[in-house]
Amino acid sequence: MTDLFAENTIENDNKRPLADLLRPCELSDVVGQQHLLGENGALRRMVEAGTLSSLILWGTPGCGKTTIARILANHSDLHFEQISAIFSGVADLRKVFDAAKIRKANGRGTLLFVDEIHRFNKSQQDAFLPVMEDGTITLIGATTENPSFELNSALLSRAQVFTLKAIDDDGLEDLLKRAEEKLGKELPMDDDARELLKNLADGDGRYLLSMVEQIFAQTTASELLTSESLLQIMQKRAALYDKGNDAHYNLISAFHKSLRGSDVDGALYWMARMLDAGENPEYILRRMTCVASEDISMADPTALQVVIAAWQAYERLGLPEGELAMAQACVHLATAPKSNASYMALKAAKLAAKETGSLMPPKHALNAPTKLMKAEGYNLGYRYDHDTPEGFSGQNYFPDDMERQEFYKPVERGFERDIKKRLDYWGKLRRD
Repeated sequence: MTDLFAENTIENDNKRPLADLLRPCELSDVVGQQHLLGENGALRRMVEAGTLSSLILWGTPGCGKTTIARILANHSDLHFEQISAIFSGVADLRKVFDAAKIRKANGRGTLLFVDEIHRFNKSQQDAFLPVMEDGTITLIGATTENPSFELNSALLSRAQVFTLKAIDDDGLEDLLKRAEEKLGKELPMDDDARELLKNLADGDGRYLLSMVEQIFAQTTASELLTSESLLQIMQKRAALYDKGNDAHYNLISAFHKSLRGSDVDGALYWMARMLDAGENPEYILRRMTCVASEDISMADPTALQVVIAAWQAYERLGLPEGELAMAQACVHLATAPKSNASYMALKAAKLAAKETGSLMPPKHALNAPTKLMKAEGYNLGYRYDHDTPEGFSGQNYFPDDMERQEFYKPVERGFERDIKKRLDYWGKLRRD
């Protein structure tokens, strides 16, 4: 294995962060991205073939995007240039491109690494297109946001997207051992505290190593940290969640699908994750209201009532007591019988309405408040349903020039089972 620390030791540079001192120099030393860097990984094959092309590295903070970019640069003969979209503008890009054009004229290409590339607006992203097109630069962009939403399609068409994973438990343990080896001492904590430390890192290797530095700085050699004492010296890390980023939509999607899939424990977990991250409870309640109508509907007509009542309870109680009403609604929705029959019926009815939008209702369905309307046949032949023995006249209410349609098809679950029997009975009366 390559000596990762041959040139970078704490003894000769104690000002550098531990994460930087332990930064790998070879692809084989990168933690947690075997799907890309392993024996058959796409990035490894690219390096071995010597065909580095423009690419986007998409992943959570601290998963190794910058490290991989630097290693790729070391495996090419391209000049390496690095900028951050947070601190750079069009003028900075122009300087980089002008210098790259001079290098190209002299026979050398440029590898440009752009950190947080999603921070560039549309016009700034468009500026990359001509210099990527003519080979002036090879671009490596790093982003924590979904490229499909944050990067221009024209830019994505010129770069391959690689998705990096958050570092798993084994990878984080590997980082801890490397840190202990580098520092020449073990972390002063018991096994439970060590597991808690990795959980707090939440897949972020850089954050894990910064916590290691804090622990050594705030403890003595004789101390042995427990989970409780570790929490006393560590600040709780905010969950990887922002109301404008991909995690926001991922969690609400998982919540909705858990409710639809009748996974009550999964639904409670995802709701708790969102509440813990500071999500607006009304956003969660709106989604639950949608589930009540879209995925449950008439299989349990009380589901919508329960959610609306929970929303009202939240508005009256606030937090944290309002969360109890939300939990009750969450459990009700997850355990309710499911049907999307009314949702599908509306879709079918809207399609039919677009195709036949100019047809008039049958005249027996129209009121006739004037003599002229009566003379035109309005309301002629209308049968008052309550005057029939069954309370059902069986009259057709589709336009005369349109065949009857069956949009609503109730399922054999919950309350809709009874509705289906009723509709079948009415259908028989209508045919008779």
